[in-house]
Amino acid sequence: MLLSCGGTKECKAFGPGNDMFESTRIIGHNIYMKAQELYGTASEEVTGLLHSAHQWVNMTDVTVQINATHTASTCKPALGHSFAAGTTDGGGDLNFTQGAVEGDPFWDGIRDAVLGEPSNQTQGVSSSQTHPVQHWRDELASAVASSDRGRSDHHGRLCVCGRRSWRDDHHVGEEATRSRQTGAAVGGCVQGLGGCDRGLSNIYTHYITTFEEYQVQRYEGASTIYGPHTLSAYLQKYRGLARAIAQDRVSELPVGPEPPFFEKLFNLLAPPNADRTPVNTSFGDVLEQVFPVYRPGDVVSVTFVAGNPRNSGDIRDTTFVTVEIHDNRTNTWEVVYTDASWETRFHWLKGSFQRSNATVDWFIPPAAPSGSYRIKHFGRFKEKKNVFKPYEGTSDVFTVTDSFYYQ
Repeated sequence: MLLSCGGTKECKAFGPGNDMFESTRIIGHNIYMKAQELYGTASEEVTGLLHSAHQWVNMTDVTVQINATHTASTCKPALGHSFAAGTTDGGGDLNFTQGAVEGDPFWDGIRDAVLGEPSNQTQGVSSSQTHPVQHWRDELASAVASSDRGRSDHHGRLCVCGRRSWRDDHHVGEEATRSRQTGAAVGGCVQGLGGCDRGLSNIYTHYITTFEEYQVQRYEGASTIYGPHTLSAYLQKYRGLARAIAQDRVSELPVGPEPPFFEKLFNLLAPPNADRTPVNTSFGDVLEQVFPVYRPGDVVSVTFVAGNPRNSGDIRDTTFVTVEIHDNRTNTWEVVYTDASWETRFHWLKGSFQRSNATVDWFIPPAAPSGSYRIKHFGRFKEKKNVFKPYEGTSDVFTVTDSFYYQ
């Protein structure tokens, strides 16, 4: 099926649960249980020295050795038309479809008017004519990617700066397996390593697909921005990094071209306006109060007059929410949950006239101890440009008890 969910129909996968929250819990629990099992049955401790190699690479101009007589090259970054189609479990809103191997005069005209016509090199043979350029990125995206490779004496790790398709990841895994069998420094691993895993690095360059996937131009292929030989270029670079580690020649690796660090990046999201409160209220006031008594398994909900959470985006090591229990022995409040806890949810609702509310939900665990609780909300409101002030709000005290006879 080449269409994304039949065109623009809503078709999204939510996983095994009834909603994304439950799916996240189920998947996270399964991963944790498997990790716990592997940890409990591990028989060999990972020890030894830690080795690493890093290199900046101009991904727009990497020559790839296809075979003994032929080479190919990557190209300037560009997105194909099928990029805008979205994926099977989340289609785009316009009339793009997956598998588009020819351009569209209407969208090509808009592209040329807004961004300018792509260069011949971008549209040329090196980018493959099966990749009609919907959004050329040239100067809009960094052409310099970060390649790094690390290993201990027992385990290897490949830091990849793009999202890999399943086939791509399979190719990298095959390279890693082959390297362990032959002792060659290939695919990021060397002989003697017990395993090699691949994960994202701290830079993102869209998808990385195989040459064959690129020809089909589904969403992933159209999102492979450096052309059909992108995967081969990455593998070639990682072989070099792995070889340098294996031969203890990392210091001889060229650093590569320094990437451009833009002083001011594009931001299409306008800054928040000044926050306002309803008449006769202040930030942190409670609009919808808690009930006096709850039991384990219930959901406590409280709504506060709030400021825009974006005004608190630069605050570190803090929380929007705390759930606190009263310690009768010391007559103090102890924080038991924050906004990082699975048991809490923080919902911000933008209203009219620059007013907004924040609702905090606490899903009381079955094993929650009986006692007196309260919920607090913290934030900052924007008084005027570049003037932000902190506020906090506190719910009434409520009781959690497992007794049905509580009065």
